[in-house]
Amino acid sequence: MENESKRAVGAAIASEMRLLDPDVRASPTLVSELLDPEFTEIGASGRLWDATSVLTVTSSGSVHPGSPVAVSEMRGAVPAPGIVHLTYVADHAGRLARRSSLWRHTEGGWRL
Repeated sequence: MENESKRAVGAAIASEMRLLDPDVRASPTLVSELLDPEFTEIGASGRLWDATSVLTVTSSGSVHPGSPVAVSEMRGAVPAPGIVHLTYVADHAGRLARRSSLWRHTEGGWRL
């Protein structure tokens, strides 16, 4: 992996880890810094989330800092300039999930 790609993957990993931080997840302001306006996610329940719905939940005060998410098998690839695809295994209190995310570099930094 060339240096520019390594830097991009490293920055996306740092952003992903920040987003997984329970204190960040409980802050609508901090979450909004990391979510792209075009963000979508299919949750474990099958529910479709967008940036607005995630920020609505974090703004409601119903999200409280909890146990951290342990991450393993983190890998990153650069499919196009300014885009990083991450894959990893998340362990949240013994519940394992294989995760995938796309990060896009914008003027404001890396956004999911």
